[in-house]
Amino acid sequence: MGNWYYLMSQLPSVTISMDKPLPVTEEYFMDLCSRFLDNKSFTILKNLSLEPPREGKKTGSAFLDAWYENERLLRFALAKIRALKLKKDVEFPMLSISPDIVQTARTACGMESPLAAEQFLNESRVQMLDRFAPFDQFSTDAVYVYALKLKLAQRMKSFTEEAGAASYRTIYDQILGESK
Repeated sequence: MGNWYYLMSQLPSVTISMDKPLPVTEEYFMDLCSRFLDNKSFTILKNLSLEPPREGKKTGSAFLDAWYENERLLRFALAKIRALKLKKDVEFPMLSISPDIVQTARTACGMESPLAAEQFLNESRVQMLDRFAPFDQFSTDAVYVYALKLKLAQRMKSFTEEAGAASYRTIYDQILGESK
């Protein structure tokens, strides 16, 4: 625990916002963690992703298992609602999805602005992280929570007007190219 105290006490808090700068870079964070974490914990940290594996598998962390399971269920709920909205017939696995996850997906899918929906989903993800976060702020799981929040903050930073316009042009050009 002593190592985790020194690690966590060096890290500034993370705010998930498009207009606030990141408190640290992912490279700095990973370098710092490499000095304090054991090999197993650091390997898990290096493999962290905002996108959970399609099939649930154990990570070695009860916190990460819960995070990935809820994120997986949220993504399935979003996909199902989007498919229904587009009147697409898609086979989905029979899953027991909690009403709060379904409501989050419905709210996001009902928003007019894709950017507003992404902001809403990321705020929901932060709330989910906080709900699953360990009480011990100097634990390995607390390091994982910080890493995931940092990844969410970086993701929100990637949503710029220029990137959105470029993506729109690429998709539009692909559609026109396919319809010719």
